[in-house]
Formats: sequence, C-alpha cells, structure tokens
Amino acid sequence: MSERINARLSRPLAEFVERMVGEDGLYETPSEYVRDLIRRDMERREGQIVQDAILSGYRDLAAGRVFASSGDFNADMAMLDRKETDGWQ
Repeated sequence: MSERINARLSRPLAEFVERMVGEDGLYETPSEYVRDLIRRDMERREGQIVQDAILSGYRDLAAGRVFASSGDFNADMAMLDRKETDGWQ
C-alpha cells in the first residue's frame, strides 16, 4: 500500500528538482527523486545508529567496562545488569 504526499516547494527548490528530473536529469519523475532521497536518509540514519552503538562499545572498552562472555545470552545479560548495578566494581 502506498501513501500520497503533497509538498509545496519554494521556487529555488522547484527549479533544482526540475534540473534533477527529465531527459537531462538523473531521475525520470519528481516522485522517483523524492523516494530516493527518503531511502538515502533512512540508510544514513540507520548507519548513524550502528555507528553510535560501536562508539558506545568502544567507550565501554576504554573505560574497562568489559567481562568475558559465558556464551549464554541470558546469563550474560544478568551479569551485565549486576555489573551496572555495582558500578562496574
């Protein structure tokens, strides 16, 4: 199922879209261009979430907030909770 979105553009934005669409542009229709912009934004935001998680893990490692995994997810999560509660001491 698809939804319709209408947007008003200022003249400079509309002129830019016109240059991006058609025979000389990269896209066949304005809708195709907008869909591509939205997809790229989604990918960028998802990538930022991953990057933030990696950075958070690195900061934990640098601060010594690590422990050996038991291989059991539930046990590891319980250990993580205990470590957080005890202030990693």
